[in-house]
Amino acid sequence: MKHVKVRDFMNKNTTLVTFVVLVFLLTILTRGEALTWDSFTTLIIAEAVRAFAALGVGMIIITKGIDLSIGYVVCLTASVAASFAQVPEYEAGIYYGHSFPLIMPIIAGIVVGGIFGLFNGFLVAYGKLPPFIATLGTMSIARAVQLLYTKAAIVSSLTQEYQSIAQTLFWIGDFQIPILGIYVVIITTIIWVLLKHTKQGTNFYAIGGNAQAARVSGINVEWNLLCVYLYAGLLYGSAGVLLSSRLALANALTANGMELDAIAAVTVGGVSQNGGVGTVFGMIIGIFTMGLINYGMSFMAIDSYYQYLVKGAIIIIAVFFDMKKYARRA
Repeated sequence: MKHVKVRDFMNKNTTLVTFVVLVFLLTILTRGEALTWDSFTTLIIAEAVRAFAALGVGMIIITKGIDLSIGYVVCLTASVAASFAQVPEYEAGIYYGHSFPLIMPIIAGIVVGGIFGLFNGFLVAYGKLPPFIATLGTMSIARAVQLLYTKAAIVSSLTQEYQSIAQTLFWIGDFQIPILGIYVVIITTIIWVLLKHTKQGTNFYAIGGNAQAARVSGINVEWNLLCVYLYAGLLYGSAGVLLSSRLALANALTANGMELDAIAAVTVGGVSQNGGVGTVFGMIIGIFTMGLINYGMSFMAIDSYYQYLVKGAIIIIAVFFDMKKYARRA
């Protein structure tokens, strides 16, 4: 009986158990040196922006969709936001001589993300394009728009006020708390309420489980799909604002590969590629699990080629067990 209970617990909390095991192993391998409070702060700062992107694509995957445009949409939104935050005296600035209020770059970045989210949603929901193809096309469009808008130049010399959006650190006693961590807590709470405690969140799960059955039960599938891609786009826009603020610049390589990191994180976090399954808690644990793997291997000076190898293997294993688990249930 105890064996059955332990197995049930492991099946239900695979992501959490994996994270705890990784922390334990990293503690042993580095004799605790890699798990100081400063290391924890560094991990939060490194993964906070990815958390916004991962929560967005996590919702999409719950509806049995996918989004490959994340990286370049975040790159574009970061560039647009940064362009409105450049110091007016910077001669190479996109809007040289013009000074904008702090709210302007924030709104600009989020709105651009929302526009691309709406476009993706329209193509998938009403254009009936496969999400893979629709977002692959949008990825290329976002890339082109970013290069045209910035003329392939680095968008730098951002105001100190704008940089403080993501770079601020709070002191609580002897501990530093990055403001990025606070943003993650806030957005995680909002997405948790949306998915767990609203009718629309229930609709997302129903669509991912069986879109046809959801339609028969009275759910407006097209409208809900449009909304989920819009919400994801707004999160990508927020990620772009925070990333350009944290880096104090934006260029054509900003957020390069973020779509793979985000999809990998939520997959490891238990969001099923078959749709209809996934939790916000799992997504967040998945994000920090992947972050811990990256940080741990970097701390131990493991070659980056091996890091990609380990990351790829973890993704394959996570999807393999996900497919096995739900095949048994079927």
